[in-house]
Amino acid sequence: MKNGYRPTEPEVLRRVSSFMGFADDRSRCAHLLRRFGLGASEAEVNFYGDNGVEAAVDKLLAYESEDEGLSVDVNLLRNEKGNLSPASVGIWWTARLLTTRRPLQERMTLFWHDHFATSGSKVGAGQLLAQQNETFRKNAVAPFHTILEEASKDPAMILWLDNQQNVRGHANENFAREVMELFTLGIGNYTEKDVQEGARAFTGWSLVRDGGAQGPAEFVFRRARHDPAGKTYLGQSGNFDGDDILAILCSQPRIATYLTAKIWDWFVWPKPKPETIAPFVARFRASNLDVKSLLRDIMISKEFYSEKAQRAIVKSPVDVCIATSRQLGIGQQLRTNLATATDATTLKPAIAPAAVTYQAMKSMGMWLLYPPDVHGWDNGKAWITSQTMVTRMGWADKLFGNRPGGQYPAMFLFQTDSTPDGVVHAILSLFDARVTAEHRSILLSAATKSMGGELTSENANEVAKQVSTLLFASPEFQLA
Repeated sequence: MKNGYRPTEPEVLRRVSSFMGFADDRSRCAHLLRRFGLGASEAEVNFYGDNGVEAAVDKLLAYESEDEGLSVDVNLLRNEKGNLSPASVGIWWTARLLTTRRPLQERMTLFWHDHFATSGSKVGAGQLLAQQNETFRKNAVAPFHTILEEASKDPAMILWLDNQQNVRGHANENFAREVMELFTLGIGNYTEKDVQEGARAFTGWSLVRDGGAQGPAEFVFRRARHDPAGKTYLGQSGNFDGDDILAILCSQPRIATYLTAKIWDWFVWPKPKPETIAPFVARFRASNLDVKSLLRDIMISKEFYSEKAQRAIVKSPVDVCIATSRQLGIGQQLRTNLATATDATTLKPAIAPAAVTYQAMKSMGMWLLYPPDVHGWDNGKAWITSQTMVTRMGWADKLFGNRPGGQYPAMFLFQTDSTPDGVVHAILSLFDARVTAEHRSILLSAATKSMGGELTSENANEVAKQVSTLLFASPEFQLA
């Protein structure tokens, strides 16, 4: 490692707080965008923060008024045999993450993908995962009962948890178990009898395909395969079907606690105490599980802007790759390039930067559309290993080295001040990063050495790469 600095895992995970603090509304807006957006680029902080943080919250939540920013048909990524792979859909989604003008919508699409974790390793057909991805996007901040029903009847989910095999007399319990354990109540809040009775209620829930294995599919209720007999579920009895079970689940007091805790863990700080989230749980229940209301409640709370919440969450690969790319303006350039792509021949080279980003996130442990299992990804400290740290550091080369579409013109970043100090300041400002004095000194040394006395258009990219590599290795950079 250049300059003799290589971080250890404990050092990377050390909580860094000496430099933290929200001095003004602009810094609060940046915090909001780091958590509920896709990074706090200077342009986005300017756009959202002009009229204060509460106005920024309103803008984030009212994303329907913004042009989505990408209208590329995912089917243009089918191969010569007409097949659409899950990985191609993942690249298409990565392009959306890079280009969207609706960052909250895509952030919540990612949240629901993790919550209702479904993998291409079993589903296989990219078309079905594209459908599911659009379902999560359409219902990103919908009332929870709506997204629960949509996700439960989603064809990819049906296949993922084998509910097409759930028939009268031979109940398959996979979905009935996970809908309680992972989607609504959490383990320990139901009995095995509830699993068995729920499975009987979901008999007959299946899918029908249109156009073969690579075509779209839709939910179908096969009444002849349904068990119509009486059932007792979570203390209630009746001739329940799947819709009845979902309604019973949404009526359980536990569901508001379970969802609030998970959303808090994702967006505020890990493992919240029950007494901390209790007021938010109560208001969420009173709103009839309105997700948008819960998000707003959290976004404007004193807890969200407290010292405990500042730089308290370990960045996921999306936070590393998507945020830095958007901060560099790569998303804007990609949007421009994709606007001229009208067929498969022109789309593939245009979308290549998204493919590089998709692969980098996979190498960092987050393979979109391929969560490791039904539980989704392990977040927080699990993102940081010796292997993933090497990949995070190497991301600087992907940003400033040779890449699809040509090398980024790094000299543009340093026009105001081309001294080593100016280079370090520009990189820290660009990537919304704060480091200790010790690590700033390391960055300054790298800038000085790699410049060789003068910053020029010929060496600017190498200088940016060296400084960014060390920044991406720093403990402070790992926290959002």
